[in-house]
Amino acid sequence: MIFDLRKTNGVLLAAHRGVSGGNIPCNSLPAFQAAIRQKAEIVELDADMSEDGVLFVQHPGMEKVHLRMKDSIRNFSAETVKSFVLSNCDLGRTQYHIPTLEEALLLLRGRAVVNIDKFWDHPAEISALVRRLGMEDQILIKSAPKPQYLDAVEEYAPDLAFMPIVSGENTVHDELNARNINYIGTEVIFSEEEMSVASKEYVDMLHGEGKLVWANAIVYNYKAVLAAWHNDDVSVIGDPARGWGWLADRGFDIIQTDFLYECRDYLVKSGRKPE
Repeated sequence: MIFDLRKTNGVLLAAHRGVSGGNIPCNSLPAFQAAIRQKAEIVELDADMSEDGVLFVQHPGMEKVHLRMKDSIRNFSAETVKSFVLSNCDLGRTQYHIPTLEEALLLLRGRAVVNIDKFWDHPAEISALVRRLGMEDQILIKSAPKPQYLDAVEEYAPDLAFMPIVSGENTVHDELNARNINYIGTEVIFSEEEMSVASKEYVDMLHGEGKLVWANAIVYNYKAVLAAWHNDDVSVIGDPARGWGWLADRGFDIIQTDFLYECRDYLVKSGRKPE
């Protein structure tokens, strides 16, 4: 699915935890609905599990912000987790509840590629759910290239589209090609343009092997530089040519953003993405 989208839609846009803002919390069904309405080709979401083994859409460790509570949802039953309400951007309680991963996947089925983040925490359970829903061709999983994570992908999800998350230099390219893993490309992290994974040569090399390259315009912490400052902040309040435009011109196939509508609008109007 993702390669077909790349051919027809040009640069693919990934909605980071859906499209949130105002009273719409991230990682919620309304955020995913908004992402589809704004034509996201990829929707990124996080997965965690309740004490009794039900998968939910929740970023581990972010309960204090998203739920205004200190405890992990891992310490509660699914019935209790379903009673929790999400917070909006002002930390006010909303009317929206944490969706189960199944609810989110059913909403997005046939409508966008779904990048399930934190897959490595529950690989067996997530893979089983994806197969039960018949969504194998629609799922993208990523992880750091740690041996135990790659072993889990090879054991539970060798057919699911996989990208390693590499910083500075991709040292696992040859290993992934040799493993029983559906290695479709790489998510790259680079603090400077001169780093290997940010180079045109590297991007061209992966393209030559039929693989995709994912870059991040998101800013979750301004001290954590993900794409050499070619990010959402620069694009929204500065010059989008230096942010989203630079990433597209460098040849990255996927741009993850928190400003989906604005990013798409700029790329289309500047001729970098078809309508």
